[in-house]
Amino acid sequence: MTQAAALEEATRFADLPLAAEVLQAVAELGYVTPTPIQRQAIPLVLAGRDLMAQAQTGTGKTAAFALPLLTLLKPYANTSTSPARHPVRALILAPTRELAIQVHDNVVAYGRHLPLRSAVVFGGVGLDAQEPALRAGVEILVATPGRLLDHVGNRTVQLNQVRYLVLDEADRMLDMGFLPDLKRILALLPVARQTLLFSATFDEAVTRLAQSFLVNPVKVEVARRNTAAETVEQVVHKVAEDDKLDALLTVVRARAIPQALVFTRTKLATDRLGRRLQRRGVRCAVIHGDKAQLERLAALDAFKKGAVQLLVATDVAARGLDIAELPCVINFELPYSPEDYVHRIGRTGRAGASGLAISLVAPEEEKLLAAIERFIHRPLPATPLPREQPVAAPAGRHEAAKTPRPTREVCALFLPPVRRESSDEAR
Repeated sequence: MTQAAALEEATRFADLPLAAEVLQAVAELGYVTPTPIQRQAIPLVLAGRDLMAQAQTGTGKTAAFALPLLTLLKPYANTSTSPARHPVRALILAPTRELAIQVHDNVVAYGRHLPLRSAVVFGGVGLDAQEPALRAGVEILVATPGRLLDHVGNRTVQLNQVRYLVLDEADRMLDMGFLPDLKRILALLPVARQTLLFSATFDEAVTRLAQSFLVNPVKVEVARRNTAAETVEQVVHKVAEDDKLDALLTVVRARAIPQALVFTRTKLATDRLGRRLQRRGVRCAVIHGDKAQLERLAALDAFKKGAVQLLVATDVAARGLDIAELPCVINFELPYSPEDYVHRIGRTGRAGASGLAISLVAPEEEKLLAAIERFIHRPLPATPLPREQPVAAPAGRHEAAKTPRPTREVCALFLPPVRRESSDEAR
């Protein structure tokens, strides 16, 4: 067996040739066994190969590139206060603010024992707040493409010493409007660099495009192409459009779902569903692209703490939200793109845990459902709505206090103002 093959068969992180400081951090975080994508990708990254890695969301892609990058950057670690000693050597691009923040948090956690500087920059907040860290110098920069170009234009960051480039969620980066910005960024980078693309899906067009700026890349695929996570139970309930709200509440109560991420297709639909749930007394929050960054982070934090039961979101939340142990995803509306369905349900059933994905399908969404079934290569037969269980006796004061309830001010932060709706909209 070759050394590379032996490394791919590694059953413990300690078997991988990672820096001692990185292994220490991994051990402190409680990680023992690398996931399949980590076992395959880490040796290739350490060997200096360009990489196209395809793995489902929640399989550990961030550690698959962050751990070897920190190891490769260890020779450059230093405690000098001179910005010139801390040029950007690793650039990680992400399509959303949430994903950029999540990736940076992981980089900080994995590199806690190395004197390497890192920063994250994204839109939605002022440039001024991000400039001091960049001017002081960072070895690792996590960024969304547009905001990175803003800083390049202001001359607060230079990319002429980047040795490693990572595109996280590469299909979205290349396929959803980021291509012009990406080409501008690539033109600023040294030709001699290592490029890593990580994504849940790669279609043929994206693969051809990616190969145009990778050098002899190795393709790693750890799950059957275009499949949803095997640990996710996928349930379909066919209901009329006007009955979806009642169906949503029935499913949540009958299955005793403690928390769920609820997806709609548009920002307007997200706001409307949030108002309707609010009137029904449901603890909910709304998150989409028009929300200010602080509002989105506050809503996500409330959801993680249990103050919010249903987080209603557009597909801006399908990627990048770091929600550990999310029990359920509900498709209040099916997405137009089957790939987005895979990304949505990938929010649950992460890292081998079981998950539940429920889709409420109206007659006019039958074609969307058929496209999803073709894409994931499996049928999704409809089942009747579950029956609600009898309501239990009210909990005592001590038990009721276990579930935090948001204040009126918190609800006002997350949801648009309640307004009178037409009788047709209110149904």
